[in-house]
Amino acid sequence: MVNFKKVCVFCGSNLGYRKIFSDAALDLGRELVTRKMDLIYGGGSIGLMGLVSQTVYDGGCNVLGVIPTALVPIEISGHAVGDVLVVSDMHERKAEMARRADAFIALPGGYGTMEELLEIITWSQLGIHNKPVGILNIDGYYDCLLGIFDKGVEEGFIKQSARNIVISAKTPEDLIKKMENYTPMHNSVAPSRSWNGEEWKTCGH
Repeated sequence: MVNFKKVCVFCGSNLGYRKIFSDAALDLGRELVTRKMDLIYGGGSIGLMGLVSQTVYDGGCNVLGVIPTALVPIEISGHAVGDVLVVSDMHERKAEMARRADAFIALPGGYGTMEELLEIITWSQLGIHNKPVGILNIDGYYDCLLGIFDKGVEEGFIKQSARNIVISAKTPEDLIKKMENYTPMHNSVAPSRSWNGEEWKTCGH
């Protein structure tokens, strides 16, 4: 069983049009508190980011937001939640979140959320990390993306073993349970010890 304490959550700076997404962010925050897990996230105080971070913070767990300087006036409204690490750019933001986290969960979100998710999946495939990566698939939000992954396997662009990198579930409780039982089953492109570049330095164990 994988024991992880610090969870990086990728999620939208918008709430989405339906209450089910806000409820999911609150549920995930409460689940992290119940399990005494700390949160690492994109640093915003608005949208789903604001809901999950405030819930974890109010529950007494540590919250660290990592945000580029340019996004501070855009994504932090009023006050920051928990500790905030201001970095120079998006690349440094993702590297810091990846380095500090033990596991990753994606809530519904837009381009930025999906880009962060896909990069961390790719890093697992490459062998840069072996941390669990989960998708909270609320009301089928990620069905199409998961379908693209399956299509990639079918057409020979993604190895079947690498498809196992991505864990998905419909509730936070089920997702975290699955992530705790995660065992890397794919053959990485290169072993972790061979990553001597900046990616490995920032994302290693």
